[in-house]
Amino acid sequence: MKKKIALFLGLMFVANVSYADLKIGFVNIPAVLEKAPQAEKAKKRLEQKFSPRDKQLVAQGKEIQSMEEKLAKDASIMSDSEKANLEKEILNKKRDAKRSQQEFSEDFNASRNEELGKLQRRIVEAVRAIAKDDEYDLLLTDGVIYAKDQFDITAQVQKKLATMPE
Repeated sequence: MKKKIALFLGLMFVANVSYADLKIGFVNIPAVLEKAPQAEKAKKRLEQKFSPRDKQLVAQGKEIQSMEEKLAKDASIMSDSEKANLEKEILNKKRDAKRSQQEFSEDFNASRNEELGKLQRRIVEAVRAIAKDDEYDLLLTDGVIYAKDQFDITAQVQKKLATMPE
């Protein structure tokens, strides 16, 4: 029993000595995503791509609203058939607008996820380059509750991303 305890203590001592040379770092990925120049460019690309459709959806909404206001204002002087036709037209336009909004949301989310995936791959590439260049033994990202500032290499990753070609 004493041999086992001595062996255990010896192994613990050797393990502590070998970990003394371990170089560890931490990267705050959400902070990198927030400040990456590529993220700003991706945001602008998404705005350019989807701005016309967004304006079209807003115009559809205004058109429907003006038709509803006309119905509310002129309902008393309209014939039953005019009123029914206008109500039917409003209903059809609302249905079309809802469908267009859903398609817009799906397309936007797909494009945003694609851009985010590209950016995440670039971040991983930058982190791996820093790990190799600075000879890190271990770099952590998610699930870290606390890390001393000396281990945080987020700023390095942000600088590396800024220098990486598009």
